[in-house]
Amino acid sequence: MKNKIEELKLFLRSKGQEHLLNGFDSLKTDQQKELVREISTIDWTLLEEIPLERSGEVTPIAPMTLKEIKLRSAEFEKEGVRLLREGSVAAVMLAGGQGTRLGSSAPKGTYDLGITKPVYIFECQIKNLLEVTEKYGVRVPLLIMTSEGNDGMTRRFLKEHAYFGYPEEDIYFFQQDMAPCTDLNGKILLDDKCGIAFSPNGNGGWFSSMRRAGLVETVKARGVKWFNVFSVDNVLQRIADPVFVGATALSGNDSGAKAVKKTSPEERVGVLCNRGGRPDIIEYYELDERMANLRDQEGELLYGSGVILNYLFRLSALEEIASQKIPVHRAKKKVPYFDGEKVITPETENAYKYETLILDLIHLLNGCLPFEVEREREFAPVKNRTGTDSVDTARELLKKNGMEL
Repeated sequence: MKNKIEELKLFLRSKGQEHLLNGFDSLKTDQQKELVREISTIDWTLLEEIPLERSGEVTPIAPMTLKEIKLRSAEFEKEGVRLLREGSVAAVMLAGGQGTRLGSSAPKGTYDLGITKPVYIFECQIKNLLEVTEKYGVRVPLLIMTSEGNDGMTRRFLKEHAYFGYPEEDIYFFQQDMAPCTDLNGKILLDDKCGIAFSPNGNGGWFSSMRRAGLVETVKARGVKWFNVFSVDNVLQRIADPVFVGATALSGNDSGAKAVKKTSPEERVGVLCNRGGRPDIIEYYELDERMANLRDQEGELLYGSGVILNYLFRLSALEEIASQKIPVHRAKKKVPYFDGEKVITPETENAYKYETLILDLIHLLNGCLPFEVEREREFAPVKNRTGTDSVDTARELLKKNGMEL
């Protein structure tokens, strides 16, 4: 053990992180083992490279409109159903978050939207997927990405509710990989005397986390060729939608993105575009006022296709880029930390969190089909307790779509 610790000290010194073992000798044996284990899980590539910036001229990208989709819906549905019946499609729910902004410390998917009876966010999502599997008589593996903080609660909740009718043998759980937090000088923070301050590595880490869990090979053995990835908080997500699946597959693109028409230039959603000749998603804060207000001859916003975090990815294409470095986004945050004696709760931003984003996968792949959907039928995000994109607005949209609350 002593030799291993000396080797670890040398390794950490080479990374400029030797401070992580400053109080090591004062720890109990089990605490020492836990700290060594946590250090061994660190993905150093997140910290060794300067965060990458996408470059190139940004230009508009025309979506496949509702009108075109309607005209070709039978063709798209036929192809989508064929792929579903072949077992080619899996659904991936990104459910690693807590309901903090909703006033809950539980997993966000467990939040109850009901008025006269319980109606949970997880229930809404699974009901939407069951509509497809039952209508077409198909099986769709459902892979649920949790986080270290909500994994146990998520598993227990879904089991207690009998997975809301979804076949247990078609459900797989995996945990999102974590990234260490650093101070503003790049030094990794501790959250107590024997623990690293970690945070989830962003929604762009879903595929690498799934690979690490061994689930990519598991679903490949079932014949999966496409992943439909969606966020837990949009309770109107249409999942494994055969029209979307068929349209994307027939387009020849490696990915597809569902999008709604923006309600105004100021709406806070990422928009589909081309950047440097490749498909991309530009965040609302990257759009200056001039670009945000640009319109075509019909008066439609040129940057008006707002993504709703419902994507389709070709598995073979994801495997081709798996070894490539996904850009790392570094965000200033308030992160509690252990100063050697006690835990400090900062009043101002004191640290960096390191995340990869799913939008960067789009940019690495060969082509993305922008697929327009009806806002009132497919976009009801639950991000806030009240106001815009809130519990209240989601309830109203659920009722409009026939859900009894």
